[in-house]
Amino acid sequence: MTATLSLTVNGDPLRTAAATIAALVRELGLNPAKVAVEHNGAIAPRSTLEGVALADGDQLEIVHFVGGG
Repeated sequence: MTATLSLTVNGDPLRTAAATIAALVRELGLNPAKVAVEHNGAIAPRSTLEGVALADGDQLEIVHFVGGG
């Protein structure tokens, strides 16, 4: 059974079963290679997103890059 976590993402409450930041980013429809993430007040390097475990109550700010022309 997968635990459901309560997180705050970009100021909004979110419930997820994602275990890592990368899994959460993918769940949100974003590419982990094209985001910047602050996890509980500290920048999470993009190279570590697959290994950073989420915990109930975590706070994240996720910024994704949008190209244009």
